[in-house]
Amino acid sequence: MAGKGRVSKRSRFGSVRKLPSRRYQASYWHFGERHVAPTTFRTSTEAEDWLSTEKVKVLNGSWINPSAGNMSLAELSARWLSANPGKRESTLSRDEIALRGHILPALAQRRISSITPVDVQSLVNRWSERQAPATVRRNYDVLRAVLNHAVRVDLLARTPCRGVNLPTVEPRYRRALTSDDVAKIAEAMPDDHALMVWLGAVMGFRWGEVAGLRMRSIDLHRLSISVTEQVTRGIGGRTIIGPPKSKAGVRTLALPPELAELVLQHISRRDLTSADGEAHLFVTEAGGPMGYSNFRRRIWEPATRVAGLSGVGFHDLRRAAATALVAEMVDIKTAQARLGHADPRLTLAIYAQATTDADQLAAAKLGARFLSSRS
Repeated sequence: MAGKGRVSKRSRFGSVRKLPSRRYQASYWHFGERHVAPTTFRTSTEAEDWLSTEKVKVLNGSWINPSAGNMSLAELSARWLSANPGKRESTLSRDEIALRGHILPALAQRRISSITPVDVQSLVNRWSERQAPATVRRNYDVLRAVLNHAVRVDLLARTPCRGVNLPTVEPRYRRALTSDDVAKIAEAMPDDHALMVWLGAVMGFRWGEVAGLRMRSIDLHRLSISVTEQVTRGIGGRTIIGPPKSKAGVRTLALPPELAELVLQHISRRDLTSADGEAHLFVTEAGGPMGYSNFRRRIWEPATRVAGLSGVGFHDLRRAAATALVAEMVDIKTAQARLGHADPRLTLAIYAQATTDADQLAAAKLGARFLSSRS
């Protein structure tokens, strides 16, 4: 029957047949499934060339099932989220927020094989119109990770996240907090939370590390304090308690006597004793572990406004600690250990800020070295 066409030539790999339209169709069987070329060909030679290309892919291991690309980005994203059982819940939460809020609204039902670099660039451009550059880059990193996963599991031959232009993240000016600034914030805090400020500034603790402290974390006899847990935000915004994100984050540090006195005052005010080893030092009004969002909105931001330091974040206390360690010429290894950094470059490159006093001292030393002979 003419309507069915006829096989005009049999290839050792696949077959080519002439259609009633007088064009040629190529197909082949692989892994028990018939794969048909996505287009027809003007000549049988062109069809044979396509088969030869597919054969090479099969032989060298680069072959990708063409039907795999029919998966939607929504389905691929769900698979990616569940692909790494070792991923921390706080990281899963951030990834899920980026997908749900920024990526899937635009691409959820798109076949992954249909997404092109142009599509990705267009999405990045739309994000850039209403989001900060750092947010755009975070969203893009999630999209890139999802599509790289498709490449790893042989659903795509290449990722469309290539050659994409991203907005430049300009370094944000961060005010270097002075000891007076820290004191002002602590004085403006509620009595049950003032100690959090000093732990951030003197010990260099992250907010989650401070919120995760329990009575058993404190040893006032040995003047030490241990970080073994931290509070983070999990999926759905729930508060979770778990270990620090790296082995370097688990640490026991010397406690200055002045800070030990403040710790003692705090636990006395809360009527805590050594028998309350599992009790958290800082809790909500209901007595449960604190969540960062509520803390920032209800406690931190009002206190910084009263102190005349609106816009300062809790993490700026940690930066102040790092800056002080550098300014006081504490060796980098000790500073790294106290801050819980896995990489010492973070201690210098990210947190340490030049202080006015240190800059003036440097200027005086350089002037004395090079210009003293002129007097």
